[in-house]
Amino acid sequence: MNDKYLRDIILNFIIAGKDTTANTLSWFFYMLCKNPLIQEKIAEEVRDISSREVEDEYVDDFVTNITEATLDQMHYLHAALTETLRLYPAVPIDGRCAMEDDILPDGHKVRKGDGVYYMAYAMGRMSTLWGEDAHCFRPERWLHNGVFRPESPFKFVAFHAGPRICLGKDFAYRQMKIVSIAVLRHFRLKLVDDAKAVNYRTMFTLHMKEGLHLYAVPRTIM
Repeated sequence: MNDKYLRDIILNFIIAGKDTTANTLSWFFYMLCKNPLIQEKIAEEVRDISSREVEDEYVDDFVTNITEATLDQMHYLHAALTETLRLYPAVPIDGRCAMEDDILPDGHKVRKGDGVYYMAYAMGRMSTLWGEDAHCFRPERWLHNGVFRPESPFKFVAFHAGPRICLGKDFAYRQMKIVSIAVLRHFRLKLVDDAKAVNYRTMFTLHMKEGLHLYAVPRTIM
């Protein structure tokens, strides 16, 4: 153990756990603003499920009292977050370096030291994988009889797949659900300029160019 090793570990935590979750929530709230009916459907799910377990309407108390059972019941919210990651994966391009000579499933030969890369951003928009509506934000594609149904991680590659699948996947979902539940329980979101085009900034993670500018209008809690 030395300073370089510790530096690399800390940088890995910052990149893997901070920017990715924050970026995904930015894209998620943006998609909810562009699809207000979906936003209201999630808010209704949050209201119906959380009201059975959480009575405090102060945000701090509300968040503190969110249980694992509450999070597990948020199937539509989980589907909407996953649909966001399909279209806007936190790490849009990734790859591996071959440690030894190998042969890929399609027969392509890889030599030791070769880099093999895949584009999660492009894969999430391929009609051959997701159907003719691949470009549409449709959380329902992840639901079966109202229950979230995951796809193969080799198809939905936002968290990668195989032995190197993201160790923080479940924790990331938990973080995003808690923030989303707290925000949508108390606020209705609307873009400051709905006509302004929003694009990404080319970086290691999928940042939103110029950030997300929106209004958070307080909801009337029933």
